[in-house]
Amino acid sequence: MKALVAAAVLLLAPLAAHATCAPADFAIKDFKPAAAGARLSLRGELVNHCTAASAAQIRIEIKDASGNVVQSKQAWPAGTSNIAPGDTVNFDLGRMFRAQPDMSSFTASIVDVRTW
Repeated sequence: MKALVAAAVLLLAPLAAHATCAPADFAIKDFKPAAAGARLSLRGELVNHCTAASAAQIRIEIKDASGNVVQSKQAWPAGTSNIAPGDTVNFDLGRMFRAQPDMSSFTASIVDVRTW
């Protein structure tokens, strides 16, 4: 029984070490949505304020004038690479969306964090 507990601790310890960063440890700076004809530009910077290298997934929502979400997508701006503590990754996720006449507002939020 002791061997089973020891094995479980050794197997789960690396997972606990990677779970140190949270969405609140990342920030989105200078998010600048813009539309030029049928093309959208949804540029910004993702900053890692965590003490460990990790990656963050962001969600961009486009809303109409009534506040209803008309489009929503999620992406990992750094792909499967970790962002070093204090470092920034630039992103432009406009290619993931289609311009619509009823677009009124854009929001970007951090929804998940992972260490690759």
